[in-house]
Amino acid sequence: MDLLIKNGTVVTAVSSFEADVAVKDGKIVAIGKDLDFEAKKVVDAKGKLVLPGALDAHTHMAMPFGGTISADSYLAGTRAAVCGGVTTIFDYPVQHKGETILGLINSKKSVLEKEACCDYAFHCCITNFNDGQILDEMEEAVEKGITSFKCFLVYKKEGMMVDDGMLATLLLRAKELGAMINVHAENPDLIDLRVDKYLKEGKTDAWYHYMSRPEFVEAEADKRVVHWSSHLDAPVYIVHMADKEGLEECIKAKEEGHELYVETCPQYLEFTCDVYKREDGRNFVCSPPMKGKESQDALWKALKSGFIDTVATDHCPFQSYEKDWGKDDFTKIPNGCAGVENLYPYMLDAANAGKITFEKVVEVCSTNVAKIFGCDNKGEIAVGKDADIVIYDKDKDFTISVNNMHSDYDHTIWEGKKLHGYLLQTYLRGQLVYDNGEYVGTPGDGNYVKRSPKK
Repeated sequence: MDLLIKNGTVVTAVSSFEADVAVKDGKIVAIGKDLDFEAKKVVDAKGKLVLPGALDAHTHMAMPFGGTISADSYLAGTRAAVCGGVTTIFDYPVQHKGETILGLINSKKSVLEKEACCDYAFHCCITNFNDGQILDEMEEAVEKGITSFKCFLVYKKEGMMVDDGMLATLLLRAKELGAMINVHAENPDLIDLRVDKYLKEGKTDAWYHYMSRPEFVEAEADKRVVHWSSHLDAPVYIVHMADKEGLEECIKAKEEGHELYVETCPQYLEFTCDVYKREDGRNFVCSPPMKGKESQDALWKALKSGFIDTVATDHCPFQSYEKDWGKDDFTKIPNGCAGVENLYPYMLDAANAGKITFEKVVEVCSTNVAKIFGCDNKGEIAVGKDADIVIYDKDKDFTISVNNMHSDYDHTIWEGKKLHGYLLQTYLRGQLVYDNGEYVGTPGDGNYVKRSPKK
Protein backbone atom coordinates (compact mmCIF):
# COMPACT_ATOMS: atom_id res chain seq x y z
CA MET A 1 0.00 0.00 0.00
CA ASP A 2 1.02 3.59 -0.53
CA LEU A 3 -0.96 4.78 2.50
CA LEU A 4 -2.63 3.04 5.42
CA ILE A 5 -4.83 5.06 7.79
CA LYS A 6 -5.29 3.03 10.98
CA ASN A 7 -7.79 3.10 13.85
CA GLY A 8 -9.91 6.04 12.70
CA THR A 9 -13.67 6.49 12.63
CA VAL A 10 -14.82 6.48 9.01
CA VAL A 11 -17.81 8.75 8.36
CA THR A 12 -20.12 8.24 5.39
CA ALA A 13 -23.42 9.91 4.51
CA VAL A 14 -25.33 7.16 6.30
CA SER A 15 -23.11 5.77 9.07
CA SER A 16 -19.89 5.95 11.07
CA PHE A 17 -17.68 3.01 12.01
CA GLU A 18 -14.17 2.26 13.21
CA ALA A 19 -11.98 0.99 10.37
CA ASP A 20 -8.62 1.18 8.63
CA VAL A 21 -8.42 2.61 5.12
CA ALA A 22 -5.83 1.37 2.61
CA VAL A 23 -4.78 3.39 -0.44
CA LYS A 24 -2.83 2.42 -3.55
CA ASP A 25 -2.29 4.35 -6.79
CA GLY A 26 -4.59 7.15 -5.65
CA LYS A 27 -7.56 4.87 -4.96
CA ILE A 28 -9.13 3.42 -1.84
CA VAL A 29 -8.54 -0.33 -2.18
CA ALA A 30 -9.60 -1.73 1.20
CA ILE A 31 -11.60 -0.72 4.27
CA GLY A 32 -11.81 -2.89 7.37
CA LYS A 33 -10.76 -3.57 10.92
CA ASP A 34 -7.09 -4.35 11.59
CA LEU A 35 -6.01 -4.42 7.94
CA ASP A 36 -2.74 -6.32 7.65
CA PHE A 37 -0.87 -4.55 4.87
CA GLU A 38 2.65 -3.25 4.47
CA ALA A 39 2.49 0.45 3.58
CA LYS A 40 4.92 3.18 2.56
CA LYS A 41 3.14 5.50 4.99
CA VAL A 42 1.06 4.59 8.03
CA VAL A 43 -1.08 7.20 9.81
CA ASP A 44 -2.58 6.48 13.22
CA ALA A 45 -6.01 8.19 13.27
CA LYS A 46 -7.11 6.83 16.64
CA GLY A 47 -9.76 9.12 18.11
CA LYS A 48 -10.03 11.03 14.83
CA LEU A 49 -12.67 11.14 12.08
CA VAL A 50 -11.77 9.95 8.59
CA LEU A 51 -13.92 11.83 6.08
CA PRO A 52 -14.20 12.04 2.31
CA GLY A 53 -12.84 15.27 0.87
CA ALA A 54 -15.50 17.91 0.38
CA LEU A 55 -16.64 19.03 -3.07
CA ASP A 56 -17.39 22.76 -3.21
CA ALA A 57 -20.03 22.97 -5.92
CA HIS A 58 -19.87 26.76 -6.21
CA THR A 59 -16.73 28.90 -6.63
CA HIS A 60 -15.69 31.92 -8.68
CA MET A 61 -11.91 31.96 -8.93
CA ALA A 62 -10.16 34.73 -10.89
CA MET A 63 -13.59 35.98 -11.98
CA PRO A 64 -13.94 39.39 -13.69
CA PHE A 65 -16.80 41.16 -11.91
CA GLY A 66 -17.73 44.59 -10.61
CA GLY A 67 -14.86 46.36 -12.36
CA THR A 68 -12.17 44.07 -10.97
CA ILE A 69 -11.23 40.37 -10.66
CA SER A 70 -11.99 38.21 -7.63
CA ALA A 71 -9.03 38.12 -5.26
CA ASP A 72 -8.16 34.43 -5.45
CA SER A 73 -6.33 33.14 -8.49
CA TYR A 74 -6.84 29.49 -9.34
CA LEU A 75 -3.66 28.72 -7.46
CA ALA A 76 -4.62 30.63 -4.30
CA GLY A 77 -8.24 29.49 -4.33
CA THR A 78 -7.48 25.80 -4.80
CA ARG A 79 -4.66 25.98 -2.24
CA ALA A 80 -7.15 27.39 0.27
CA ALA A 81 -9.60 24.66 -0.74
CA VAL A 82 -7.38 21.73 0.22
CA CYS A 83 -6.35 23.52 3.42
CA GLY A 84 -10.04 23.46 4.31
CA GLY A 85 -10.59 19.83 3.29
CA VAL A 86 -12.11 20.61 -0.12
CA THR A 87 -10.52 18.28 -2.66
CA THR A 88 -12.67 19.22 -5.67
CA ILE A 89 -13.99 22.64 -6.67
CA PHE A 90 -16.55 23.49 -9.31
CA ASP A 91 -15.77 26.80 -10.99
CA TYR A 92 -18.17 28.98 -12.98
CA PRO A 93 -16.56 30.43 -16.12
CA VAL A 94 -18.92 32.91 -17.81
CA GLN A 95 -19.56 32.59 -21.55
CA HIS A 96 -20.30 35.88 -23.31
CA LYS A 97 -21.51 36.73 -26.81
CA GLY A 98 -19.18 35.32 -29.42
CA GLU A 99 -17.50 32.88 -27.02
CA THR A 100 -17.87 29.11 -27.25
CA ILE A 101 -18.26 26.81 -24.26
CA LEU A 102 -15.24 24.65 -25.00
CA GLY A 103 -13.04 27.57 -26.01
CA LEU A 104 -13.77 29.19 -22.65
CA ILE A 105 -13.32 25.97 -20.66
CA ASN A 106 -10.06 25.09 -22.42
CA SER A 107 -8.65 28.54 -21.63
CA LYS A 108 -9.39 27.93 -17.93
CA LYS A 109 -8.00 24.40 -18.08
CA SER A 110 -4.69 25.66 -19.46
CA VAL A 111 -4.26 27.76 -16.29
CA LEU A 112 -5.51 25.10 -13.89
CA GLU A 113 -3.20 22.44 -15.31
CA LYS A 114 -0.33 24.54 -13.92
CA GLU A 115 -1.98 26.03 -10.82
CA ALA A 116 -4.63 23.65 -9.44
CA CYS A 117 -3.89 22.37 -5.94
CA CYS A 118 -7.12 20.32 -5.89
CA ASP A 119 -9.21 18.57 -8.52
CA TYR A 120 -11.61 20.72 -10.49
CA ALA A 121 -14.78 20.68 -12.60
CA PHE A 122 -16.79 23.35 -14.37
CA HIS A 123 -20.33 24.61 -14.59
CA CYS A 124 -20.40 26.90 -17.65
CA CYS A 125 -22.52 30.06 -17.31
CA ILE A 126 -24.50 30.66 -20.52
CA THR A 127 -25.35 34.29 -21.33
CA ASN A 128 -25.80 34.24 -25.13
CA PHE A 129 -26.87 31.52 -27.57
CA ASN A 130 -24.67 32.81 -30.42
CA ASP A 131 -27.51 32.23 -32.92
CA GLY A 132 -28.07 28.69 -31.68
CA GLN A 133 -24.42 27.61 -31.78
CA ILE A 134 -24.29 27.19 -27.99
CA LEU A 135 -27.28 24.83 -27.94
CA ASP A 136 -25.51 22.61 -30.47
CA GLU A 137 -22.19 22.82 -28.64
CA MET A 138 -23.75 21.74 -25.34
CA GLU A 139 -23.81 18.14 -26.63
CA GLU A 140 -20.05 18.10 -27.21
CA ALA A 141 -19.49 19.78 -23.83
CA VAL A 142 -21.47 17.03 -22.08
CA GLU A 143 -19.43 14.38 -23.92
CA LYS A 144 -16.29 16.04 -22.53
CA GLY A 145 -17.62 15.91 -18.99
CA ILE A 146 -19.18 19.36 -18.57
CA THR A 147 -22.64 18.24 -17.50
CA SER A 148 -24.00 21.41 -15.89
CA PHE A 149 -24.65 24.94 -17.10
CA LYS A 150 -25.72 28.06 -15.24
CA CYS A 151 -28.30 30.75 -15.86
CA PHE A 152 -28.30 34.11 -14.11
CA LEU A 153 -31.76 35.62 -13.78
CA VAL A 154 -29.99 38.85 -12.72
CA TYR A 155 -27.07 41.05 -13.84
CA LYS A 156 -28.93 42.50 -16.81
CA LYS A 157 -26.65 45.55 -17.07
CA GLU A 158 -23.58 43.31 -16.98
CA GLY A 159 -24.91 41.34 -19.96
CA MET A 160 -25.13 38.09 -18.00
CA MET A 161 -28.90 37.68 -17.52
CA VAL A 162 -31.06 35.17 -19.37
CA ASP A 163 -34.78 35.74 -19.88
CA ASP A 164 -37.51 33.17 -19.26
CA GLY A 165 -37.44 31.96 -22.86
CA MET A 166 -33.70 31.28 -22.70
CA LEU A 167 -34.12 29.56 -19.33
CA ALA A 168 -36.86 27.28 -20.65
CA THR A 169 -34.83 26.50 -23.77
CA LEU A 170 -31.80 25.57 -21.68
CA LEU A 171 -33.83 23.46 -19.26
CA LEU A 172 -35.23 21.43 -22.15
CA ARG A 173 -31.88 21.12 -23.95
CA ALA A 174 -30.12 20.00 -20.77
CA LYS A 175 -32.85 17.44 -20.16
CA GLU A 176 -32.23 15.97 -23.64
CA LEU A 177 -28.51 15.65 -22.91
CA GLY A 178 -28.68 14.32 -19.34
CA ALA A 179 -27.27 17.61 -18.08
CA MET A 180 -28.33 20.04 -15.36
CA ILE A 181 -29.20 23.74 -15.32
CA ASN A 182 -28.09 25.69 -12.24
CA VAL A 183 -29.94 28.95 -11.58
CA HIS A 184 -29.16 32.15 -9.68
CA ALA A 185 -32.68 33.28 -8.85
CA GLU A 186 -33.50 36.90 -8.04
CA ASN A 187 -35.88 39.32 -9.82
CA PRO A 188 -33.80 41.88 -11.75
CA ASP A 189 -36.58 44.37 -12.43
CA LEU A 190 -37.55 44.63 -8.77
CA ILE A 191 -33.89 45.05 -7.85
CA ASP A 192 -33.45 47.89 -10.39
CA LEU A 193 -36.65 49.55 -9.19
CA ARG A 194 -35.62 49.46 -5.55
CA VAL A 195 -32.00 50.46 -6.20
CA ASP A 196 -33.15 53.55 -8.10
CA LYS A 197 -35.54 54.44 -5.28
CA TYR A 198 -32.90 54.22 -2.55
CA LEU A 199 -30.25 56.10 -4.52
CA LYS A 200 -32.69 58.95 -5.19
CA GLU A 201 -33.46 59.07 -1.48
CA GLY A 202 -29.75 59.25 -0.64
CA LYS A 203 -29.84 55.86 1.07
CA THR A 204 -26.50 54.49 -0.02
CA ASP A 205 -24.90 52.39 2.74
CA ALA A 206 -24.59 48.59 2.75
CA TRP A 207 -27.95 48.08 4.49
CA TYR A 208 -29.64 49.13 1.25
CA HIS A 209 -27.93 46.35 -0.65
CA TYR A 210 -30.11 44.04 1.43
CA MET A 211 -33.15 46.32 1.19
CA SER A 212 -32.89 46.44 -2.61
CA ARG A 213 -33.07 42.63 -2.87
CA PRO A 214 -34.89 41.36 0.26
CA GLU A 215 -36.64 38.02 0.76
CA PHE A 216 -39.59 38.52 -1.59
CA VAL A 217 -37.34 39.63 -4.47
CA GLU A 218 -35.45 36.35 -4.33
CA ALA A 219 -38.58 34.31 -3.59
CA GLU A 220 -40.39 35.42 -6.77
CA ALA A 221 -37.54 34.18 -8.91
CA ASP A 222 -37.25 30.93 -6.94
CA LYS A 223 -40.94 30.30 -7.56
CA ARG A 224 -40.57 31.08 -11.26
CA VAL A 225 -37.72 28.59 -11.61
CA VAL A 226 -39.71 25.91 -9.79
CA HIS A 227 -42.73 26.65 -12.02
CA TRP A 228 -40.81 26.28 -15.29
CA SER A 229 -38.79 23.24 -14.27
CA SER A 230 -41.85 21.45 -12.88
CA HIS A 231 -44.06 22.08 -15.91
CA LEU A 232 -41.26 21.29 -18.36
CA ASP A 233 -40.41 18.17 -16.33
CA ALA A 234 -36.74 19.18 -16.40
CA PRO A 235 -34.30 18.87 -13.48
CA VAL A 236 -32.94 22.08 -11.97
CA TYR A 237 -30.43 23.06 -9.29
CA ILE A 238 -31.08 26.34 -7.45
CA VAL A 239 -27.86 27.86 -6.15
CA HIS A 240 -27.29 29.78 -2.88
CA MET A 241 -30.85 29.54 -1.49
CA ALA A 242 -31.24 32.22 1.18
CA ASP A 243 -34.96 32.92 1.75
CA LYS A 244 -37.75 31.03 3.51
CA GLU A 245 -40.54 31.70 0.99
CA GLY A 246 -38.58 30.42 -2.00
CA LEU A 247 -37.33 27.47 0.00
CA GLU A 248 -40.89 26.49 0.91
CA GLU A 249 -41.82 26.45 -2.79
CA CYS A 250 -38.87 24.15 -3.48
CA ILE A 251 -39.86 21.83 -0.64
CA LYS A 252 -43.40 21.64 -2.02
CA ALA A 253 -42.07 20.73 -5.48
CA LYS A 254 -39.79 18.07 -4.00
CA GLU A 255 -42.70 16.57 -2.07
CA GLU A 256 -44.67 16.42 -5.34
CA GLY A 257 -41.84 14.38 -6.87
CA HIS A 258 -40.14 16.95 -9.09
CA GLU A 259 -36.40 16.65 -9.64
CA LEU A 260 -35.13 19.79 -8.01
CA TYR A 261 -31.98 20.35 -5.96
CA VAL A 262 -31.34 23.10 -3.43
CA GLU A 263 -27.98 24.53 -2.42
CA THR A 264 -27.32 26.93 0.43
CA CYS A 265 -24.11 28.48 1.78
CA PRO A 266 -22.45 28.81 5.19
CA GLN A 267 -22.83 32.60 5.17
CA TYR A 268 -26.64 32.26 5.14
CA LEU A 269 -26.50 29.73 7.97
CA GLU A 270 -24.21 31.91 10.12
CA PHE A 271 -25.13 35.55 9.43
CA THR A 272 -28.36 37.53 9.05
CA CYS A 273 -29.04 40.81 7.27
CA ASP A 274 -28.05 42.63 10.47
CA VAL A 275 -24.42 42.43 9.30
CA TYR A 276 -25.24 45.16 6.76
CA LYS A 277 -25.82 47.58 9.64
CA ARG A 278 -22.21 47.13 10.79
CA GLU A 279 -19.52 49.67 10.00
CA ASP A 280 -17.83 47.01 7.85
CA GLY A 281 -21.14 45.86 6.36
CA ARG A 282 -19.85 46.32 2.82
CA ASN A 283 -17.47 43.39 3.36
CA PHE A 284 -20.53 41.10 3.67
CA VAL A 285 -22.12 42.25 0.41
CA CYS A 286 -22.90 39.27 -1.79
CA SER A 287 -25.88 38.38 -3.93
CA PRO A 288 -28.28 37.22 -2.80
CA PRO A 289 -27.63 38.98 0.51
CA MET A 290 -27.95 37.40 3.93
CA LYS A 291 -31.59 37.51 5.01
CA GLY A 292 -33.55 37.73 8.27
CA LYS A 293 -33.58 35.31 11.19
CA GLU A 294 -36.79 33.64 9.97
CA SER A 295 -35.11 32.63 6.72
CA GLN A 296 -31.98 31.49 8.53
CA ASP A 297 -34.02 29.26 10.84
CA ALA A 298 -35.86 27.81 7.84
CA LEU A 299 -32.55 26.94 6.16
CA TRP A 300 -31.29 25.04 9.21
CA LYS A 301 -34.59 23.21 9.53
CA ALA A 302 -34.54 22.19 5.84
CA LEU A 303 -30.92 21.12 6.12
CA LYS A 304 -31.70 18.80 9.04
CA SER A 305 -34.79 17.36 7.34
CA GLY A 306 -33.11 16.65 3.99
CA PHE A 307 -34.72 19.33 1.82
CA ILE A 308 -31.41 21.13 1.27
CA ASP A 309 -29.22 18.90 -0.87
CA THR A 310 -25.84 20.64 -0.79
CA VAL A 311 -23.91 23.30 1.07
CA ALA A 312 -21.39 25.21 -1.08
CA THR A 313 -19.63 28.55 -0.70
CA ASP A 314 -20.10 30.87 -3.70
CA HIS A 315 -16.46 31.72 -2.95
CA CYS A 316 -15.79 35.06 -4.62
CA PRO A 317 -13.62 37.27 -2.38
CA PHE A 318 -12.44 40.80 -3.11
CA GLN A 319 -9.81 42.92 -1.42
CA SER A 320 -10.94 45.37 1.26
CA TYR A 321 -9.92 48.41 -0.79
CA GLU A 322 -12.20 47.12 -3.57
CA LYS A 323 -15.08 46.70 -1.12
CA ASP A 324 -14.35 50.29 -0.03
CA TRP A 325 -15.31 51.53 -3.50
CA GLY A 326 -18.90 51.27 -2.27
CA LYS A 327 -18.45 52.99 1.08
CA ASP A 328 -20.80 55.77 -0.02
CA ASP A 329 -22.72 53.86 -2.71
CA PHE A 330 -23.68 50.22 -2.17
CA THR A 331 -24.05 49.64 -5.91
CA LYS A 332 -20.28 50.03 -6.32
CA ILE A 333 -19.39 47.25 -3.87
CA PRO A 334 -18.07 44.14 -5.67
CA ASN A 335 -20.43 41.29 -4.74
CA GLY A 336 -18.85 38.29 -3.07
CA CYS A 337 -17.25 36.80 0.05
CA ALA A 338 -14.62 34.20 0.95
CA GLY A 339 -15.55 30.71 2.05
CA VAL A 340 -13.84 27.78 0.32
CA GLU A 341 -11.43 27.14 3.22
CA ASN A 342 -14.22 27.53 5.79
CA LEU A 343 -16.97 25.31 4.32
CA TYR A 344 -16.04 21.94 5.83
CA PRO A 345 -14.67 23.23 9.16
CA TYR A 346 -17.79 25.36 9.71
CA MET A 347 -20.20 22.56 8.95
CA LEU A 348 -18.21 20.04 11.01
CA ASP A 349 -18.21 22.49 13.92
CA ALA A 350 -22.02 22.55 13.66
CA ALA A 351 -21.99 18.74 13.88
CA ASN A 352 -19.62 18.84 16.84
CA ALA A 353 -22.08 21.21 18.55
CA GLY A 354 -24.98 18.81 17.88
CA LYS A 355 -26.88 21.02 15.42
CA ILE A 356 -26.62 18.34 12.70
CA THR A 357 -24.86 14.98 12.43
CA PHE A 358 -21.41 14.33 11.02
CA GLU A 359 -23.12 12.03 8.50
CA LYS A 360 -25.29 14.95 7.33
CA VAL A 361 -22.17 17.09 6.80
CA VAL A 362 -20.60 14.38 4.63
CA GLU A 363 -23.89 14.05 2.75
CA VAL A 364 -24.34 17.74 1.87
CA CYS A 365 -20.68 18.71 1.45
CA SER A 366 -19.43 15.63 -0.38
CA THR A 367 -21.65 12.65 -1.26
CA ASN A 368 -24.66 14.53 -2.65
CA VAL A 369 -22.50 16.88 -4.71
CA ALA A 370 -20.74 13.93 -6.33
CA LYS A 371 -24.03 12.16 -7.05
CA ILE A 372 -25.91 15.19 -8.39
CA PHE A 373 -23.11 16.28 -10.69
CA GLY A 374 -21.82 12.91 -11.89
CA CYS A 375 -18.44 12.76 -10.12
CA ASP A 376 -18.36 8.97 -10.14
CA ASN A 377 -15.02 8.62 -8.31
CA LYS A 378 -15.67 11.19 -5.61
CA GLY A 379 -17.79 11.80 -2.54
CA GLU A 380 -17.31 8.89 -0.16
CA ILE A 381 -14.86 6.68 1.67
CA ALA A 382 -15.50 3.50 -0.33
CA VAL A 383 -13.44 0.93 -2.19
CA GLY A 384 -12.75 2.06 -5.75
CA LYS A 385 -13.21 5.78 -5.05
CA ASP A 386 -10.45 8.37 -5.27
CA ALA A 387 -8.50 8.57 -2.02
CA ASP A 388 -9.61 12.13 -1.27
CA ILE A 389 -9.48 11.94 2.52
CA VAL A 390 -9.64 14.37 5.44
CA ILE A 391 -8.50 13.50 8.96
CA TYR A 392 -10.42 15.58 11.51
CA ASP A 393 -9.80 16.17 15.20
CA LYS A 394 -13.05 16.81 17.09
CA ASP A 395 -11.12 18.22 20.05
CA LYS A 396 -8.91 20.76 18.27
CA ASP A 397 -9.94 24.38 18.83
CA PHE A 398 -9.36 26.85 16.00
CA THR A 399 -10.10 30.54 15.50
CA ILE A 400 -10.45 31.73 11.90
CA SER A 401 -8.31 34.72 10.95
CA VAL A 402 -7.12 36.14 7.67
CA ASN A 403 -3.65 35.38 9.05
CA ASN A 404 -4.17 31.59 9.18
CA MET A 405 -6.04 31.23 5.91
CA HIS A 406 -4.31 30.24 2.65
CA SER A 407 -5.97 32.60 0.15
CA ASP A 408 -4.72 35.86 -1.33
CA TYR A 409 -7.45 38.14 0.10
CA ASP A 410 -6.73 40.65 2.88
CA HIS A 411 -9.86 40.17 5.02
CA THR A 412 -12.52 37.56 5.70
CA ILE A 413 -16.11 37.72 6.92
CA TRP A 414 -15.20 34.74 9.12
CA GLU A 415 -12.62 36.69 11.13
CA GLY A 416 -12.72 35.66 14.79
CA LYS A 417 -15.11 32.73 14.33
CA LYS A 418 -14.22 30.09 16.91
CA LEU A 419 -14.51 26.45 15.84
CA HIS A 420 -14.43 23.40 18.08
CA GLY A 421 -12.85 20.71 15.96
CA TYR A 422 -10.57 21.18 12.97
CA LEU A 423 -8.93 19.13 10.25
CA LEU A 424 -5.41 17.83 10.70
CA GLN A 425 -4.64 16.54 7.21
CA THR A 426 -6.01 16.49 3.67
CA TYR A 427 -5.09 13.84 1.09
CA LEU A 428 -5.75 14.36 -2.62
CA ARG A 429 -5.92 10.99 -4.35
CA GLY A 430 -3.69 9.59 -1.60
CA GLN A 431 -1.16 12.43 -1.63
CA LEU A 432 -0.76 14.57 1.49
CA VAL A 433 -1.50 18.19 0.51
CA TYR A 434 -2.36 19.80 3.86
CA ASP A 435 -0.68 19.00 7.16
CA ASN A 436 -1.46 20.74 10.46
CA GLY A 437 -1.80 24.29 9.16
CA GLU A 438 0.57 24.04 6.21
CA TYR A 439 -0.03 23.53 2.50
CA VAL A 440 2.40 20.77 1.53
CA GLY A 441 1.24 19.96 -2.00
CA THR A 442 2.43 21.28 -5.34
CA PRO A 443 0.46 23.56 -7.70
CA GLY A 444 -0.54 21.43 -10.65
CA ASP A 445 -1.46 18.45 -8.46
CA GLY A 446 -5.12 18.91 -9.36
CA ASN A 447 -6.81 16.98 -12.18
CA TYR A 448 -9.81 17.82 -14.32
CA VAL A 449 -12.87 15.82 -13.26
CA LYS A 450 -14.74 14.48 -16.29
CA ARG A 451 -18.32 14.00 -15.13
CA SER A 452 -21.00 11.56 -16.24
CA PRO A 453 -24.37 12.74 -17.56
CA LYS A 454 -27.62 11.63 -15.99
CA LYS A 455 -28.89 8.33 -17.31
